[in-house]
Amino acid sequence: MKQKDSKQTQDKRLKNNSFIDAWKNAIDGIIYATTTQSNIKKQLVIAVIVVIISLFFNLNRAEFLCFMFTIVLIIFAEMVNTAIETVVDLYTDLYHPKAKIAKDVAAGGVVITTINAIIVAYFLFFDKVSEMGITFIKNVANSPTHLAFSVVVIAVISVLVLIAFAKTNKHKGLNEKFIPSGHTTLGFAANTIIWISTDNPVILILSLTMAILLASSRIQAKEHKLSEVVFSACFGTILVLGLYAISSGVLRLF
Repeated sequence: MKQKDSKQTQDKRLKNNSFIDAWKNAIDGIIYATTTQSNIKKQLVIAVIVVIISLFFNLNRAEFLCFMFTIVLIIFAEMVNTAIETVVDLYTDLYHPKAKIAKDVAAGGVVITTINAIIVAYFLFFDKVSEMGITFIKNVANSPTHLAFSVVVIAVISVLVLIAFAKTNKHKGLNEKFIPSGHTTLGFAANTIIWISTDNPVILILSLTMAILLASSRIQAKEHKLSEVVFSACFGTILVLGLYAISSGVLRLF
């Protein structure tokens, strides 16, 4: 009798007594998946970000439905993957080839839906993003202020990368005995921007003088050697000339 009662109790727990119970159990499953599975949490965050970004694009009804269906499909596949992994772990805690197959196939389903999402995103957004990118590049290339600011930012990042590389790379050309000068790089980068932007000889001479004084001050302060300062000056100048050449090439293309 006790065994029968326990079986009946188990059956009641496993079965839904009503439509409302079925919905409650389904919602419990969604809550469990979204609160315990890190992959689903990440996908939900990405989904929210992507949906917000999609508001800035002029998607028609069919495109938006396709977009939403793709997001739901990825989350659905991840939930199915979680369910399969849970069932497999319930039956065996030991390694078994068939258990591995079940988990691998479920994970493969998630990968397929992700590839599908990439394809859908390409066809929905590539043309729109490329048009926006080309417009942005044109605006920057046509605006001396924006271009100069962008070049300075790139120069700062580049010299920081060089310094970090020099401090961590002990056996090659750049090492702790040869660290580029950030001040000199930025000074000569700014000097090159001024030389490109103006034809006034007085400003050109003053700019070059300031850059040389800045470089020499690094040597006098014994922060850098002459070779490091010369390298940094050449690097800042060549970097700016290269970036301006790229921007002029972009203008010719479009």
